[in-house]
Amino acid sequence: MPAIRHTSQQLFHAGIIVGTPGAIALLEASHISPSELLSRHLSGDWGTIDEEDRLENDLAVANGMRIMSVYEMPESGEVVWIITECDRSVTTLLLPEEY
Repeated sequence: MPAIRHTSQQLFHAGIIVGTPGAIALLEASHISPSELLSRHLSGDWGTIDEEDRLENDLAVANGMRIMSVYEMPESGEVVWIITECDRSVTTLLLPEEY
């Protein structure tokens, strides 16, 4: 498993933060705060993505491209995606099936 990078420093701007009803419901059921996952996303902890996608995210931070993180819920194994658009205008928390 690749090392997880996590700093306390915000690497990019989130823009407006929105969440779909499904993502919010899953986080509530999992007793996980959306702000906890947002903090991880904004500081470069991309969650459970593969190494190639990690490298893409690292490049995206520097080059103004879309950034995507995937976080698995501990008990259910379901996942929440967080996507920040390339222009940094909006960051969305959503379920994969809501994409």
